[in-house]
Amino acid sequence: MTVSVNGEPREITEGTTLDLLVATLTRAPSGVAAAVNETVVPRGQWPLTALGEGDRVEVLTAVQGG
Repeated sequence: MTVSVNGEPREITEGTTLDLLVATLTRAPSGVAAAVNETVVPRGQWPLTALGEGDRVEVLTAVQGG
């Protein structure tokens, strides 16, 4: 199935959860936020958040520096 990840289409397998998708995008242990269909999902809910066809996922990683 196809979802949008940070504005780009991505093929994922049915039943993929948000935590599994985020793990393919970043190895950062903290400083990562995710939203599905414009709703921020608390990190503890990622393993329980199954993604569906056409979902829009945004994954943001905090960056330090100046």
